This record gives sequence, C-alpha cells and structure tokens, in this order.
Amino acid sequence: MTDAYIAVDFGGGSGRVIAGYTSEGRLELDTIYRFQNRQVRMGGHIYWDFLALFEDMKKGLRMAVDKGYRILSIGIDTWGVDFGLIDRNGNLLGNPVCYRDLRTEGMPEKVFSMIDRKEHYSVSGTQVMDINTLFQLYAMKMEDSSMLSVADKLLFMPDLFSYYLTGVANNEYSIASTSELMDIKNRKWNYNLICELGLPKHIFCDIVMPGEDRGMLKPEIKEELGIDYDVKVVAVASHDTASAVYAVPQEKEDGVTAFLSSGTWSLLGVVTDNPILSEEARVNGFTNEGGVDGKICFLQNITGLWILQKLMSEWADEGKCTQYDVLIPAAENTVLSSVIDVDDARFVCPANMASAISDYCRETGQQIPESQEEFVKCVLMSLAERYRKGIEDINKLLPSPIKKIQIIGGGSQNKYLNKLTSIFTGLEVEAGPVEATAIGNIKVQMNTFK
Repeated sequence: MTDAYIAVDFGGGSGRVIAGYTSEGRLELDTIYRFQNRQVRMGGHIYWDFLALFEDMKKGLRMAVDKGYRILSIGIDTWGVDFGLIDRNGNLLGNPVCYRDLRTEGMPEKVFSMIDRKEHYSVSGTQVMDINTLFQLYAMKMEDSSMLSVADKLLFMPDLFSYYLTGVANNEYSIASTSELMDIKNRKWNYNLICELGLPKHIFCDIVMPGEDRGMLKPEIKEELGIDYDVKVVAVASHDTASAVYAVPQEKEDGVTAFLSSGTWSLLGVVTDNPILSEEARVNGFTNEGGVDGKICFLQNITGLWILQKLMSEWADEGKCTQYDVLIPAAENTVLSSVIDVDDARFVCPANMASAISDYCRETGQQIPESQEEFVKCVLMSLAERYRKGIEDINKLLPSPIKKIQIIGGGSQNKYLNKLTSIFTGLEVEAGPVEATAIGNIKVQMNTFK
C-alpha cells in the first residue's frame, strides 16, 4: 500500500478527491474521483446538495482505499462564506443555502444603518459583499428564521464535512475569515459585533488554525471505507483560495509576486505578514483573509470565469458549441473591443447572461457582441481590464510594486486570458500550478507529520 494524504476539494461547480504521495522526494498527485456540485433551486431559494456531496466525498475516499492507498490524513477545502446549522443533537437543519441566493439583497444597507463602516473594516478587514456570512445570518434574523433560533452550532462548509466525518465541531481560521464576523488582527470572533446585530453568540465554535487536528474518523466512517486503522482530519487552509495561495512560491529576490487564483471567482492579491486595514484599502474593496503560518491573503474578490461558465451553460441548452478549444482561438481572431464591468450586480445571477452582457454594452454605447466568439472575447478582455485595475489598486498600498503575476487554478489553462492579462497589466505572467489548491491542501497535511 502507498501512504497518501487525501485532499478533498469542493468548488462551486465540481468536487475532487485527490491523493498526494511522495516519490523520489517529489509530491505526486493522483486524481481519484471527480463529481458534480449542483445548485438546487427550490421554494424560492438556492441550495447546495450537502447530502449528495458528503456521499460523493465518501465514495472518493473508498476509491482511494480500493486503489491501494493507505490514508494518512484528510484535508477539506471549499468555497467561502456558506455554512450549515446543526442542532444540539448534531442534526443538520436543512441544506446550506448558496451564496447566490437573493435573500441578502439590501442587507448591507440595513446593517450599516446601525454600525459604522470604517470602524467595522478596521476590525474585520473584509470587503463588503452581499454574499458574506454576516449578511446571510442577518437576513435569517430579519425573517425570524426558526432554524437560526434552534441552531446549536454554525459550521462553514469545510467544517460541516469535517464534523460529519469526525463528530468534532470547530471553525477553521481561513474559512472563518471570509465571514466578515472575525477580528482579523486577533484571529477571534468579533463577539461585540455579533451581539450588536442580535445574532446568537453560542453558535460560533472554537477557531482552529491550519495544521491543527480536527479529529479522527468516526468508527462508522472507517467501516464504510473498509479500513481498520485511525485517520486524522487535518485543518488545512480550508478556504480554497488560501490553500491555493500556499502553493505559490514567493520570490522575494525578484520583487513582489501577486497571485491570481482563476476560476469561478478571481482572487487577486498578495501575501502579507499583517492585515492592511487602512481607509484606502477599504474604499478599494480589499479583503484580508487568513492564510497558513499566520499570514494574510490581502486580495480583491473579482467575478471570474463564472460569466463565461454561465454563457457556456446557456449555449449548451441551445445546442450550440461549448468547446473552449474552439471558441477561445476564434475569440482571439475577432476585432471586438467592448468591455463590461464584471463586478456589476447584473452579472451575479442573471436569467440570461448573454442578454445581460448585451444590455450592458447597449447602455454604455459599445458594440454589442453577436457571435459566440465575440461574447467570449468580451468576457476575457473585461477580466484582463479588471485585473489591470486591481494591480493598480494594490500597488497604491504596497511599499514595492508588483513585478509578476502567478496565475493558479483551473483558469490558468486559458492561455488567451493569460496573454491578455500580461498585455493589460504590463507584467510578466506565469501560469500554474493548475492543481494549486490540492497542492496547498496537501502541503499543510504533510507538515503535520514532520
């Protein structure tokens, strides 16, 4: 049997179970199982199918065992902000609601009618976004949610998966830092804010740091996997961005290297020793997220390839071409120059993305895309332009300017977008690793065995 660390990586559209092992001193990755992650619309809300995802995770773990891997440990990472609530008996109080749900519309305005924005940012260091946990919980309070009233614990998505594997409830630092409810300097819950907003204080769990143990697999889980040895679940940087960033080498001798985690979301930023909580950082929409080894991922959350993914989904329903290797080269040969503001609210969850793009171009006096390749070019150029602005914003806050951008994640395979990013920013761009999230996840696990 081969000793292996297992990274379970849940993204907004799919999940993966990946085995990592060392061979001749090198980390090797073996993708064991890929599965779909669907958003389910029901009763006026959008949910994640947690039960199906948990079963898929167990299936992937069983497949790893069947393939001959002896599991040393398991690390789980997911997207940020979303959570599940459990009652005092450990029962899940409904499927977690997706951050794209509309229940948080208008919640920031309600919250900031009661608290001061500047003072709030000086503690949380978090970019205000409707989707953040703070506003999800306040929306539940406003609707007098029965689930919130009986909840015993709040578990973010990776915490929830970990809990049902181990029976131990805790909140991992990096994922908790996406909530807008943490004191980022002290790495503790901001109980003053929690109480001021009338949220139940008792549902927030102890915060564990990347590298700490989260518990051991329960006997019934071991039985399902067909193993008779103990396996620990490790608190990795369980926000997928933080795991991906941990895989990026920081080349200090060559100047500052920015990371660009490219996927459904684009996370553009730098690694710092301490949070940057200035008014300029707040105004420019920066967030300070927890990283590994006490570092801070200082970044902007940017709508990423979601726009193109949504277009592809619509085109699939219409029976049109959805091959990236066909549409992207065709896009490169078009002359369209229209760009959209990718962070405009109309692109968050439109009924039809193509119509939303057309309406934006019409309203701003730009050429309206007509062909598929023109829509693709519009999206990719718009992303590159947004990255240019992001780099400009970051440079205002750093003592030394950024010299290079390291693009990581699945989007790093989009060579045309990489090229546009280099052209628009005027910086060297290096692509990869594609599997940065899994690498960062597994690196933290490996460190716990040293």
